[in-house]
Amino acid sequence: MSSIENAKIQNIDHLGIVAGLIDEIGIVEIINSKLGIDTREKIAAGILVKAILLNGLGFVSRPLYLFSQFFEDKAIQTLLGEDVECDYLNDDKIGRVMDKLYKYGLNNLFIEIGLSVINKFKINTKYSHLDATSFHLHGEYKREENQEKESEITRERPIIITKGYSRDHRPDLKQCVLDLITSSDGDIPLLMRAGDGNEADKAVFGKILAEFKK
Repeated sequence: MSSIENAKIQNIDHLGIVAGLIDEIGIVEIINSKLGIDTREKIAAGILVKAILLNGLGFVSRPLYLFSQFFEDKAIQTLLGEDVECDYLNDDKIGRVMDKLYKYGLNNLFIEIGLSVINKFKINTKYSHLDATSFHLHGEYKREENQEKESEITRERPIIITKGYSRDHRPDLKQCVLDLITSSDGDIPLLMRAGDGNEADKAVFGKILAEFKK
């Protein structure tokens, strides 16, 4: 049997560029340094987050239990590492890493990665842009909405899914809000924050900017 008949085709597509940029920024190392590495685990948290980024930029929409299928026809060891197998990327592992990320603080982690990008690529941050958008969600999302608000805008707490001003024109559904600060130099995202569905820009933008500047 010839070597051609034994050949196995695997795709990289645009994900090779994405993986290379993730490596250049150092996202895997930043996450591993913050969440730690357990030698008993087959795959570290940073590698799993890299897999999630590749999946998200692969323009697919599947439940988490089908996550590993995305990499079945990909050159996974080229993208994620020689020792990584598809079955390591299961929904149980993803859930545990997501819990760790939430407990550490997504806003803080996002800022730390943003600072790494700023230093790496010499981004000018003299001017920045802050805006908010809303995402409608289906479901009841029952929750007490009279909780006391946190004084620090970057402190992590569960957001409240509720009705509010709908920027995506679905006032009939509950929603959440996403705040984003980008640099004027290259539109680099510098801060991302999820907010309650009924959050008003004028009530939080000042706090967001103050915390961001700090």
